[in-house]
Amino acid sequence: MVIRSMAPSDWEHVSRIYLEGISTGFATFETQVPKYEDWDRAHIKECRLVAENDGEILGWAALSPVSSRCVYGGVGEVSVYISDKSRGKGVGKLLMQHLIEESEKAGYWTIQSGIFPENMASIKLHEKVGFRYIGKRERVGKIHGVWKDNLLFEKRSPTIGTD
Repeated sequence: MVIRSMAPSDWEHVSRIYLEGISTGFATFETQVPKYEDWDRAHIKECRLVAENDGEILGWAALSPVSSRCVYGGVGEVSVYISDKSRGKGVGKLLMQHLIEESEKAGYWTIQSGIFPENMASIKLHEKVGFRYIGKRERVGKIHGVWKDNLLFEKRSPTIGTD
């Protein structure tokens, strides 16, 4: 397995994996996959990765800005999605380790994730790679007419933003 930068030509595979995550009902508030152009505008160019094995995309990870305000310029929101058949095989951990490295190279001092409480696999993944639980945002958004809580996890860089 190799972790590499995501290319626009990967979108067909990336969007299929994203749809698998959407279908779980507890991976995102999104209910449909956006067009590539919209997804592209919403995500940071330097921090987009795919896990690939023998030409097959197994999962992806990317950062998006948490705010357009300049004081939050070093804070990114994590997205990580693993294909149904690749879950539980270490793909997510490898993607997250590389995303952490890439985020620091790009100057991010904090990366964070909002995770649905029932998404135990994502919670465990984030804990494995050093994220810490910050707190619960209650009824932060609706999906299919149901209010959902979101657990906030963050990872602070030990080298960026320490001065």
